[in-house]
Amino acid sequence: MGHAQVLEGGCRCSRLRFRLTAPPLIEGLCHCTGCQRMTASAFSTTISVPVQGFEVVTGETEIGGIHGDEAHHHHCVWCKSWVFTRVDPSMGFVNARATLLDDRSVFTPYIEMQVAEKLRWVETKVERRYDRFPELEEYPQLIADYAAWRAVR
Repeated sequence: MGHAQVLEGGCRCSRLRFRLTAPPLIEGLCHCTGCQRMTASAFSTTISVPVQGFEVVTGETEIGGIHGDEAHHHHCVWCKSWVFTRVDPSMGFVNARATLLDDRSVFTPYIEMQVAEKLRWVETKVERRYDRFPELEEYPQLIADYAAWRAVR
């Protein structure tokens, strides 16, 4: 069960293509105002995979959104689509924008974060909600809970 072995996706213009070769660690939505502004929508979609399970197949990226040590938001150099985010390398994962997958039907968010900033009219169906981000020490159990949930779907 769960996701197929390999998932592929790309930006709006398809010049930037990526591949996920590892099962997701977690799938979620982020309602923070930063994600709302970056997506020009109500929230961002995220499929998190281990660093070694993510690769850019074709195209070039440039950093957009916030600039600094916090996170590196990679955008297509041509169409400027926000494709993926690399956070602190010691955390060991990459967040790809799930709506950019070729087969978006495989995406089912398990969590939503930053619900405190959610637009009041947004309603979602997820298993877990967090007013802010989960605490770092919560992630191992959260990832295990997600894997068990995903296995029976």
